[in-house]
Amino acid sequence: MKRLHVHLRVDDLTRSIDFYAALFGATPSLVKHDYAKWLLDDPRVNFTLSKRASAGGLDHLGIQVDDGAELTEIAGRLAGLGAGLVEQKDISCCYARSDKAWASDPQGIAWETFLSHGEAEGLSACGDDSDCAAPVSTCCAEAACGATAAAGQACCA
Repeated sequence: MKRLHVHLRVDDLTRSIDFYAALFGATPSLVKHDYAKWLLDDPRVNFTLSKRASAGGLDHLGIQVDDGAELTEIAGRLAGLGAGLVEQKDISCCYARSDKAWASDPQGIAWETFLSHGEAEGLSACGDDSDCAAPVSTCCAEAACGATAAAGQACCA
């Protein structure tokens, strides 16, 4: 079963955790100095917050899948649209190791489809508060993630 993913950048992580814990009626399943995550079943969502140097707001949306076949299916549909798909394999991002497929919608909102398969040490493999999420960012050299980026895009491992 798929789970909707919402990632917000926040200015004050502690206040934001308090707000969303009250809203969801649940404490986060993971809290780090720069990150918090709720894996909720009602509503079925992977909701994350991160404190980064960039301004607060929507970071990206996504769909978390349970197996590689679902990831391949969704990536194939997006690639068929010519949506500038960027695929990443076994990358470290947001305290997890994942395989990902990225595309931007017609408004430019980054959508991440991902399968997580383990924990990672940091928010970003870049070793800083870089945006490891959206492949349109330029936080790391393209070679660091082993993905082939669409024209004019760089990816972040």
